[in-house]
Amino acid sequence: MVTGLITVFTILAIIGAFYYESRIVKTEKIDAVFGDPEKSKGGVHWIIAGSSTILLVWLFFSWDVAKSFYPESANELCQVAKVEESLVGIKYIFPIDERQLKSTSVIDREIAIINDYKDLIQNSGIQNSDKDKLINLLNEAELMITTLTNEKYLEPDVKHKVTNIANRITRLKEDFVKESYPGIKSAEEENERLELLSKQTSWGETGMEIPPLPESKTGLKFDAAAREIKLITDDFFKIVNNNPVYLAQFEKIKSAIKSFKNSLNDDQELEKDYIRQVSKIAGRIARANIFPPAALDSVQQSIIDFDEVQREEQGSIGVIDALLFPGGTIVASGDVCSEQGPGRWLPKPSDTFSIFVNMLKPSQGYKNVPLIWYEMMGVNQVVGFITPDWIADIIPGEYPVHSSDGKVEPNLKSFILDIATGDFSAFSIPIPSGHIWDSFLRVILGLGLGIICGVPLGLFMGLSRFAAGYFDPIVELYRPVPPLAWAPLIITIFGIDNSGKIFLLFMVSFAIMVISARAGASGTQLSKIHAAHSLGASKWQILREVIAPNSLPEILTGVRVAIGVCWGTLVAAEFLAGTTGIGFVENVARKFSQYEVIWITIFVMGMLGLLFDIGMRKIIKKTTPWRGKG
Repeated sequence: MVTGLITVFTILAIIGAFYYESRIVKTEKIDAVFGDPEKSKGGVHWIIAGSSTILLVWLFFSWDVAKSFYPESANELCQVAKVEESLVGIKYIFPIDERQLKSTSVIDREIAIINDYKDLIQNSGIQNSDKDKLINLLNEAELMITTLTNEKYLEPDVKHKVTNIANRITRLKEDFVKESYPGIKSAEEENERLELLSKQTSWGETGMEIPPLPESKTGLKFDAAAREIKLITDDFFKIVNNNPVYLAQFEKIKSAIKSFKNSLNDDQELEKDYIRQVSKIAGRIARANIFPPAALDSVQQSIIDFDEVQREEQGSIGVIDALLFPGGTIVASGDVCSEQGPGRWLPKPSDTFSIFVNMLKPSQGYKNVPLIWYEMMGVNQVVGFITPDWIADIIPGEYPVHSSDGKVEPNLKSFILDIATGDFSAFSIPIPSGHIWDSFLRVILGLGLGIICGVPLGLFMGLSRFAAGYFDPIVELYRPVPPLAWAPLIITIFGIDNSGKIFLLFMVSFAIMVISARAGASGTQLSKIHAAHSLGASKWQILREVIAPNSLPEILTGVRVAIGVCWGTLVAAEFLAGTTGIGFVENVARKFSQYEVIWITIFVMGMLGLLFDIGMRKIIKKTTPWRGKG
């Protein structure tokens, strides 16, 4: 129900956006200049329309629309698929879905092979007597085909069995259209069916599985027909065209082949190869179960008739399948059904949201860690995490030494060390935790270190010939190397804890920030620097008032780029080594084919990246209001 309302809402949102835009266009000035950036502002309705379109496409191609409006459709299509699967084997024999009758295609293939070997043997260097014997055997094999396809040799018992199969399919066709089909089961059978049905989960609750037991009246009809067709098909394939004349010919060929093999010497390799091929040809013909051309016409027609009837009986199921199951359908394999198409690898939003909510719960989470939650932590632990221990080491004086009576008197140096290590009592505050928070923290720390170290060096390189020449080879030596190439080495050195991942992100963001700051500093207009110098500005003032503001747009653009690269690198690092984080979740989900979880991680990473980017846009707009207006 909720998914259906969301579907309707997204359609209305898209229509409403186009209507609202048409109203805006009517109120705009007719002399508005093309290319004016002001015309691109105020497009919130298009943001809503774009987001709604993405959601609508997801709902449609994941088959969640079908699940919402027709929750029994998957189960009914499962029963239809069972009928289709039951018919596949027997239809393969006839030119219904295939181009030729199976017997015809087998004969066509084997006659061509026989003729090819006749030519090979005739043109070979073996003795003429052996040539005659081999060609004779091939003629006998060809004669077997003639015997099998001759109507007069077909035994009455085989004809009776074929007619019986055709009649059974015809009766099934006649019964299938009746309202009473498949008939009333005994009370015991019905109770057993209802008990099994009560244990069956609904569509989507078991991941990609489709509930296989029929739930509706239409489903019961197709399920019963599928079972009956399977029994008929099994009986049909037991029919074998082994008439006495053919059997005598086959025994004669086998005896002649054995005799020919015994007459050969050890050095007659070519003759041995030819007789092996003749034996294979005779064996294939014997196993092909060839029938006379018109012997199975009645079965073929009864199958065509039943197939037409069962397609007509699908009624609205076929329409739903065509309209609401794009790119695939429900397929059956025995008694099990599954989604075949985008619905298999594109999880339904309703299922995905349900799993996402469960992963947020601290009692469940993913691998016992929630995606995002909080935990109460003492302020002392927070201070100890942030403050480096070496601060206490630089305080003048010595750490306290115990006295002769075994007591230790604290001093300022030990007091600072207690604060730096968090070894003091304090109240607790809520601190974020979970997979998302761990990834977020790693990105912030790695990016922050890259900005702090990269921007000053980039500005220095943009202003100094020494810095540009000295540091450029160092930065450019590692910058083109993909982060994934560094990841195994860094993780080996730093281990799988946070320090290795943060250092890897620092390397990535550092190079980007150096290039951005350098480009900004070197791109400052010389006239502005000369103007500031002529007004008496010092070097520091020129750097602060001219170069830094002119470099700021490049630096902020570099931050935007670095954020995206850091997220991609972090996920790769967490793939390789990690016990928490979005990349870790996706890696585990990939191993267990948990498609919903994989899509959740993709969505979370996309949303976090979008939030970062929106934040950077706000910062850029606030700090560089002159950008694009010069």
